Amino acid sequence: MSTPAQGTHTPDPETVVRDGALASWAPSGRGAVPLIVSLVLVANLVGVATVTVLLIGVDDGSGRTGRGTTLMAVAAYLVVALPAATVAGLRRQRGTNRWLVAGRQPTTEEAAEALRVPVDTALLAGLVWLIGAVLVAAVSAVAFPDPRVGLRTGVATLLGGMATAGVTYLLAARAARVVTARALAAHPPSGALTLGVRPRLVLTWGLTSGVPMLGVVLLYVDPSNPGGPGQGAVVFLVVVALLVGGLATLLTARAVGQPLRDLREAVARVGRGNYAVNVVVDDAGEIGLLQEGVNTMAAGLAERERMRDLFGRHVGTTVAQRALATGVSLGGEERTVAALFVDIAGSTGLVGRTGPEEMVGLLNRFFEIVVETIEGDGGLVNKFAGDAALCVFGAPTDHPDPAGAALRAARRISAAVREAGEVDVGIGVACGTVWAGQVGAASRLEYTVIGDPVNEAARLTELAKDHPGRAVASDPTVQAAGDDERAHWVPDGEVTLRGRDAPTATWVRRTG
Repeated sequence: MSTPAQGTHTPDPETVVRDGALASWAPSGRGAVPLIVSLVLVANLVGVATVTVLLIGVDDGSGRTGRGTTLMAVAAYLVVALPAATVAGLRRQRGTNRWLVAGRQPTTEEAAEALRVPVDTALLAGLVWLIGAVLVAAVSAVAFPDPRVGLRTGVATLLGGMATAGVTYLLAARAARVVTARALAAHPPSGALTLGVRPRLVLTWGLTSGVPMLGVVLLYVDPSNPGGPGQGAVVFLVVVALLVGGLATLLTARAVGQPLRDLREAVARVGRGNYAVNVVVDDAGEIGLLQEGVNTMAAGLAERERMRDLFGRHVGTTVAQRALATGVSLGGEERTVAALFVDIAGSTGLVGRTGPEEMVGLLNRFFEIVVETIEGDGGLVNKFAGDAALCVFGAPTDHPDPAGAALRAARRISAAVREAGEVDVGIGVACGTVWAGQVGAASRLEYTVIGDPVNEAARLTELAKDHPGRAVASDPTVQAAGDDERAHWVPDGEVTLRGRDAPTATWVRRTG
């Protein structure tokens, strides 16, 4: 004796973490209304049948009975009440049906109305049962010789209505979960707890303990039956309590347990680094707030990871990690590093022959070789300058062998570029003390290294373009490397570099 809940629609399956479990008990499409109507009607008819069985056993001890009259009144009331309740429920939720049928997102008012489906259904059921209890009490008081029988039948009907309304609420809440999910997807929960955990648990307690125990107590204190209830009535009431309690507990457990399992799975996926998590928000209470919170957390972590990835791509992984760990600010420190400068030879003429678009592709392939080689040896590609790149070993983090790693990277880049056969390069390597840190303005920083080794590496690059090995290093750099790496280099005399007064001893890559 309650209103049916309205039609539902399954949300986008890509957003369902529970892999279809949400829809297993949540109807959608054209079948939604008939199925929910059936569930509600079955719940109420079971309640009616239970109360009817109790009424059949009513006897005031006079040998006369008004059961027939009472049962006829109940049947007449049901003929009127059930259709009226169904129509009233449909009118109450006609706004929900409207946006579901239209396949559009609900407005704020429509979403709020959809979230009231279980409450509205239960309240209407309770109202119908309350009116029925008053009617049954009045008819019984007149039909039976002892008017107190009316009080007994009225209370029994009222208790049956309380239990039925509670079960109706739980069934409607379970069946309308997809409607709830769609309403909350359009308007996420903001703190108003419509279907909180506490009311559900209190309701479950009432259905499993409160109402049955109250019924047993009333059977024994019934003034119209001083001899006490019969064994059959007590057993029947206990069996009904067990069945209703089991159903209520099952519905409550699923309503709380399933979302918690989904949340546990979502958090585990986030913990494994998978931030593509979107838990279906299908609860308007504390659990819904938690579901929305997990989605917000995952989205925030995904955005943070994306920004960190972009940050690392622009400034280098080691610089990004150091900045994330210690923060960024203007300033720096002196460090001993090895600087590697690599530049494409004849790039001006190359652009004229290939065109800008093809040149960009060529540069990307060339820089891919540089980046993979430098990072593979623990270095940092500090910056790209047109067709050249400045690479550093030993900043911003320490390197166990910066000179050896830089020399090894120079050889590997030279060999890889020659094998690719697309460009010709020159590579200069120098080591020494530099200033390494952030320069720029407070709103725009850049990590860089400044010092003589950087300038020296750039000057050596010009010499390297005319050497068969295409790589030239300063004497201090080769001397600082280990014997294994030094064996790949040979002395090449001294040269006075542009901007310097003193000659620089150089080594070149061994080609034979």
